[in-house]
Amino acid sequence: MSAVQRVPQEGPRDKLIDRGAMALDDAELLAVLLHTGYRDCSALDLARQLLAEFGGIGGLVRAEQSRLLACTGIGPAKYAQLRVAVELARRQALQTVSAGDVLSSPDATRRFLQYHLGGHNREVFCCLFLDSQHRVLRCEDLFYGTLDGAAVYPREVAVRALQNGAAALIFAHNHPSGVAEPSVADKRITERLCQALSLLDIRVLDHIIVGRGGEYSFAENGLL
Repeated sequence: MSAVQRVPQEGPRDKLIDRGAMALDDAELLAVLLHTGYRDCSALDLARQLLAEFGGIGGLVRAEQSRLLACTGIGPAKYAQLRVAVELARRQALQTVSAGDVLSSPDATRRFLQYHLGGHNREVFCCLFLDSQHRVLRCEDLFYGTLDGAAVYPREVAVRALQNGAAALIFAHNHPSGVAEPSVADKRITERLCQALSLLDIRVLDHIIVGRGGEYSFAENGLL
């Protein structure tokens, strides 16, 4: 009796090369990035364990360093690989936004803000400083808070706008809870910021709140 020949199973990396990255699921993509697992645990098995532990890609990206390093199979090198992948995506998104007028590419702006703010477990308030042609001069994180909020000071925003030579601004902050709807405090501070900047002839184009998997635009909802 002739031996039954087994067809080698296609690994994630081979699948990516043959069929492109879009053909891979989340675990397979993560496995390619991790490259190796640990004893009796392949890279794909490790990827599945991590996604289950953190509730998917979003939770993995938001995970704190200490918690990730506590996972079996994740050492400093693999942690660095994960952070680099996220940072490369963020920088590519910023480069796309910076290439032209942000008002002509609202989807690209939102994509960048998701990369920039979506991975934080605490609230971060940032500003996109724009020139008179609405091109990005600089993106800065100005205020940090707890899970519940960040204290925002209009005077500091105005000072940084002047220092950057900005003619317009887009505000953005994240809601770690995941819900992108604005709070009463969000609306109040937006009004105060707009009033302070109008005295300097600096226009506020939008205030975008980043939640988990979605965003809320003050401009699109008639709040500016």
